[in-house]
Amino acid sequence: MNNSVVTIYKIGGGIIDDAAELSQFLELLAQTAGLKILVHGGGKGASTMMRELGLTPQLINGRRVTDAATLDIVTMFYAGKTNKQVVAELQRCGVNALGLSGADGNVIRGVKRPVKDIDYGYVGDLEPASVNAGLLQQLLSAGLLPVLCPIIHDGQGQLLNTNADTIASAVAVALAGAYTVKLHYCFEKNGVLRDVADEQSVIPQIDAASYADLKQQGIIADGMLPKLENAFAALQQGVSEVIIGHARNVGNSLHTVLCLK
Repeated sequence: MNNSVVTIYKIGGGIIDDAAELSQFLELLAQTAGLKILVHGGGKGASTMMRELGLTPQLINGRRVTDAATLDIVTMFYAGKTNKQVVAELQRCGVNALGLSGADGNVIRGVKRPVKDIDYGYVGDLEPASVNAGLLQQLLSAGLLPVLCPIIHDGQGQLLNTNADTIASAVAVALAGAYTVKLHYCFEKNGVLRDVADEQSVIPQIDAASYADLKQQGIIADGMLPKLENAFAALQQGVSEVIIGHARNVGNSLHTVLCLK
């Protein structure tokens, strides 16, 4: 391992949907020193277009069910419009960014989720060797900031929709053997909240035991579940730090720190 620190930033759909918040976040990111990778979610644009076309978006435990028509739409939004808008904004901020889907450079390859109790459709699951860490290292060494969207591929020509939190965690784990890796989930809340109606009710620290209690009480639910599941998985596999907080508070002390114990 070298002594370099890489920070993986993941921005959620609520920031993607707010042009002012997105612009402010990217400006803050541009001013943050060190090696960086940005992973972004999709926002509401894909769901809005689906409704306009008479389709009904379906989410189960914060994860999108993706049939063939949905895959077409999310690919257009996530890998196309959203990814390139983020890259263009970073270029405006003086950051040389490169937007990638999982298929580009074979950077993330996964497998179609097997049908068990639920058929998620064209949703991709990641495996231990899914992330092409060597390519990401080359891009970072070249002074580029990779911007990853949640569309991956299976190596057989099939695109797959994947949870962006999962991608951020997998990328962090894949690079943990070569760098000191920090993982920051940046979204529209100040952290993990004890009361979703109170922005100041940030839980400053959550360990594995308290996470189980908060989940049982229903305080942590819906889209926060996959976020924290992936965060704890990353900590168990060598990531040095996971922080959850508001996108405009990059570098600020108001956030939730996750730890194993």
